[in-house]
Amino acid sequence: MNNNSAGQLFAVGVGTGDSELLTLKAVRLLQQADVIAIPEKTLGKGDSFAWQIVTGAIKEDELAAERCFLHFPMTRDASVNVPAWRHAALQIADHVKAGKKVVFVTEGDPSVFSTWAYVQEELCEIMPLLEPEIVPGITSITAIPSQTKIPLADGQERFCVVPATYGMECLPRLMVDFDTIMLIKVGRVIPELTAMLEEMGLLDCATYVSHATMGKQEIYHDLRQVPAEHRYFSMVQLSIRSRRGILRGSRQKSVSEWAGVNA
Repeated sequence: MNNNSAGQLFAVGVGTGDSELLTLKAVRLLQQADVIAIPEKTLGKGDSFAWQIVTGAIKEDELAAERCFLHFPMTRDASVNVPAWRHAALQIADHVKAGKKVVFVTEGDPSVFSTWAYVQEELCEIMPLLEPEIVPGITSITAIPSQTKIPLADGQERFCVVPATYGMECLPRLMVDFDTIMLIKVGRVIPELTAMLEEMGLLDCATYVSHATMGKQEIYHDLRQVPAEHRYFSMVQLSIRSRRGILRGSRQKSVSEWAGVNA
């Protein structure tokens, strides 16, 4: 597991919100942990979505581990983020060096747009011989299609995932190469995205989902109806699917037929 301490470290994905989607391995590791490292949004408040998911599946009194809340500010300011990542890594390292089994929980999957990636980089400098085990979790990338009932890909189809905050400018190129485009973090750019897709003739291909797999989940098949106050836990599945049906011997519309683009 690791070569320079008696402790162990696990980065565990806890999924998108439905506590029943927590994996059996995640549950076992959480129940066996000495320390659970928990990201919190507000310093000292213990407001953690990942922890809500965990405690929805396992009663808190069934978890004997010490809670270690780690504050990660909601900002893009590197002068704020880097020290926070470093501080979190140092706290985790102290527990591992003390011989403890530490489980770091993160919503979704540790390898997909997760704060864990930055913490891991810091840990590599602090404890270069440490070999954490990464336990995958259900991601929004697969949870969204399960709710829209629109396949992510089949046969010879291709899909990609891009943050809408900077991926929209790539859409004309991406729609040529991919059948499904998963746009994450769309909350703040829905008006711009709607206008762009309408101009491209692709508005009917877009489905918006917020809070996927949770009780307050909402789905909109017309982006023009998405409430202005929607901001977080939102995603758009853009299903062009120009290669759909190839394995059945049928031919679907080409990308150029969909939107006048030279494929």
